[in-house]
Parts: sequence; structure tokens; C-alpha cells
Amino acid sequence: MKKPLLTIFFTALAAPLLFAQDVITPKTGEDIPAKVLEVTQTDVKFKKFDNPDGPIFTLAKSDLVLIRYENNTKEIFTDPEKKNITQMVATQATAPPATGKELFIQGHQDARKYYKSYSGPGSATLAVSLLSPLAGLVPAVACSSTTPKEINLDYPNPELMRNADYRSGYLQKAKRIKAGRVWRNWGIGFGANILAVLLLSGSSSSQ
Repeated sequence: MKKPLLTIFFTALAAPLLFAQDVITPKTGEDIPAKVLEVTQTDVKFKKFDNPDGPIFTLAKSDLVLIRYENNTKEIFTDPEKKNITQMVATQATAPPATGKELFIQGHQDARKYYKSYSGPGSATLAVSLLSPLAGLVPAVACSSTTPKEINLDYPNPELMRNADYRSGYLQKAKRIKAGRVWRNWGIGFGANILAVLLLSGSSSSQ
């Protein structure tokens, strides 16, 4: 009867000692009974609980899940990369929507970058103007005064194009680009005809 009583007595005395320890839980999942000495911004320094006079060990915070201290408090460690991703997603989610003016400007910029189908009207105007600058005025005026067809707009984002402000900015810039190419090509045709007339005149005079 005395032996069980002694066992219970010594167990009761040892119980506070068993729990008076810190427990470090790394990502590997195996708890480490320890005495935490220092927690820095990047590391945790500790001694093993069963060897208090032994060496000091160091673990990176990024390798830890949590520390349960002897006073029953906990310190939970978050993966910095996951935290940064969470913060980035939260920032994106709370970013204010673009204003109408910003979307109009973006439409302008995208048209300058993506609209490439102006070469057809420009080439047609050049071909007619090389034959006759006067006749070339007809396609030049017709092409430069009309907005490019939907199929030729080359816009990168159909969803954005449904926004009235973005669409207005894109169409305005695309029309200007088209008109600029058309009149530039008419000017080339006109200049070529003038040069041809001068060459012919010079040739006639020399004869």
C-alpha cells in the first residue's frame, strides 16, 4: 500500500516540473521540449529542456509553427511569403475602381499600342493618289472621316471595350491614327505627282 502512495506523491511533485517548460513546434511536427532564451526578428534561441546546461540551439522562425510557453501563452508564426501574398490580394481587392477619365486615357493608350488595321485605308488612298491626287481626295476624305469598323479595332480586352469611357477614348484615338495615315499617304501620292511633273518639265526643256 505504501508503494502506490509513494508513486502518487512523487508524481504530484514532478508534475509542475513536467509542465514548467516551453514547447517548440517546428513545421516537421515533432514537439521540442525547451527553455526559450531569446526570440529575435528572424530566429528563436533555446536550450533543450532535458539538458539545461547544454548548447544553445537556433531555429529560424520561418521553420516554426508555434511556441507554447510555460505560462500557457502561445506564439504562432506565419509564413512571410503567404502573409505577403495575402496582403497583396487584400490591397488589390480594396483598390478603388478606375474613374471615367482614367478609363478614357487608358483607351487612348491602348489604341496607340494595339490598333494596327489602319494600313488598308492608307494603302488604298496611296494607290489612287499616285495615279491622281485629285481622285485620291475621294478615298482620303471618306476614310479619314469615318470611325474604324468594329472588326478592325484590334482592342485587347472585350470586357473593357464595353465600358463607355474606355470605348470613347479608344475610338477617338483609333480614328485619329487612321486619319493621320490616310492623309500622310495622300500627301505622298501628291508629292510623287508633283515630282513627276517637274521631271517631265525638265526633260522637255532640255530638248
